[in-house]
Amino acid sequence: MKSKNPIIFVMGVSGSGKSTIGKLLAEELSLEFYDGDDYHPEVNVKKMADGNPLDDNDRQGWLERLNVLAIENTKNGAVIACSALKTKYRTILQNGIDKKLNFVYLKGSFEEIMARLELRQNHFMPPELLHSQFNTLEVPEDAITVSIMHTPKEIVFKIITAL
Repeated sequence: MKSKNPIIFVMGVSGSGKSTIGKLLAEELSLEFYDGDDYHPEVNVKKMADGNPLDDNDRQGWLERLNVLAIENTKNGAVIACSALKTKYRTILQNGIDKKLNFVYLKGSFEEIMARLELRQNHFMPPELLHSQFNTLEVPEDAITVSIMHTPKEIVFKIITAL
């Protein structure tokens, strides 16, 4: 592993498994896990729950808060689940951090992820917003990319191997 205490952002569209994989990865690496969804302001959660996609302005403060969270954890390392859909969002997350962040992109097709979202219950993000997530997504070139079609254990193994 490049860094003893890495900051790892597990990214991808809603339903790709960020929280599940992030928790497992943090456990395997003995790092703290943070779910980016927990840091959305209430107005963002309500907007998404009402079926409206977030725009760049909606995401700005949220991304800045996750950047602060990453900075606060640079000494001990952390795994943070965050969609990080655009290159400029990933730049905000990296801001002011000397060491390179690790981005893990959980890749899946629209159909694969929609099938998951249709089974998910009690989440504020409705499946109808998946199109907007894919439309916003700028696939990262410098991330560890893993298919969501593996088991969670296999995905975590692939990530740790790539780190």
